[in-house]
Amino acid sequence: MSAPRTTPWPLVALFTAGYLAPYLLPTTVGRLEAGLPLSPTQAGAIGSALLLSSAAAGFLLASKADRIGARTSARAGLALAVLGYGGAALTGVVPLVVVGALLGGFGSGTVTAVAATGIAALGAPPARAESRAWGSDPHRASTLGLLCVSALAGAVCLTVPHLGAGHSQPLAAMALTALAVWPLTGRLTARTAPLRTPAERTAARLPHRRLGLVLATAMPFWSLAQNSLWGVSGRIGLTQAHLGEATVGAVFAAALGAGLLGVVGAGALGPRLGRAVPIGAGTALIAACIAVSAAATDLTGFALGEIAWNLVYPIVLSYVIGLAASLDPRGRWAVLVGSAASLGTAAGPLTGSMLSARAGFPVMGLVLAAGLLAIAFPLTAVALRAGRRTQPVVAIPVEAPAVPARHAYGTAYENSYASTSAR
Repeated sequence: MSAPRTTPWPLVALFTAGYLAPYLLPTTVGRLEAGLPLSPTQAGAIGSALLLSSAAAGFLLASKADRIGARTSARAGLALAVLGYGGAALTGVVPLVVVGALLGGFGSGTVTAVAATGIAALGAPPARAESRAWGSDPHRASTLGLLCVSALAGAVCLTVPHLGAGHSQPLAAMALTALAVWPLTGRLTARTAPLRTPAERTAARLPHRRLGLVLATAMPFWSLAQNSLWGVSGRIGLTQAHLGEATVGAVFAAALGAGLLGVVGAGALGPRLGRAVPIGAGTALIAACIAVSAAATDLTGFALGEIAWNLVYPIVLSYVIGLAASLDPRGRWAVLVGSAASLGTAAGPLTGSMLSARAGFPVMGLVLAAGLLAIAFPLTAVALRAGRRTQPVVAIPVEAPAVPARHAYGTAYENSYASTSAR
């Protein structure tokens, strides 16, 4: 008799708390620039440092989260997020804000590492405790997490402009979210049982290393392309498409709504098309959207590129998360791939700024689109090969939750409209 399909809310909540920082990065960077004596480059550098700290946590915990225990790791990450983001929100001293951002970023990365481990465990054989408990699957949990974080980030971005000036509001929102998630950690397992037999120790080795390395190597470039455009999207709308601030803000709001529809669509589509088609064809479509948006000279082209891009992006991301989770039921590849994507996210705004300054927006868009098309081939190849392999049955208990990093980390360097354009 199959287990009931219950929603893994602790995993979804941790997913949301971990992803919120990168989703709010445009608003955070804009507020840092406006509320503190920082230049746009300095504010963007703090945002990039936050993401790099998050990625570092993922790399450090990729092979340790299940041994430390999901509950312990999640609570440590949430505590760092509350202390780091909360402390940065309460002070106007720049060095303390930087320290708080680094601590908070490490906490976010820790939370997403725990989350990735648990979401991957949802697809494990029934012998695994978490799979029995949740009766769910990685794709369903990750799409629900993307939906929640998109909705929460949108609500914060719409609310922040009405709460006064200063840098505190988005940082406080991240700290409060981490605090709100804390009670749900009681449902996570305390610690994984030790591996006693040689068979268990052999099964615990990192599987599918070649496929996982290809995926982890490709993801920084995939993420960098997305965030390179997002980092300069406000400038494209204002200076090249000759739109007003209100119009640009309305386009970004519509794009955020399209992102929510994309998440819902990904959940409805599920595994019907496998993973190779959504990842390969979706990445190619994203490349076309980036080229259209970067070349836009009017409202139609700009809105079409931005809205279509935001519609497709979360669909592809959900399948990439599921692909990484399928390579290792213990979630280690999911953590490593998500952390690798965070590296690209952190470098995206600076890359977009440099490319657009030297070659112009249309050429920048073509370069990014060509890079994405090149990345689509190895991503599709990994999805095809992973789909033909049967995962080994590994009866090793794992604890809980979901995976990292996102597209809304943009306007790090040209962020005059971060408050209205953040996803």
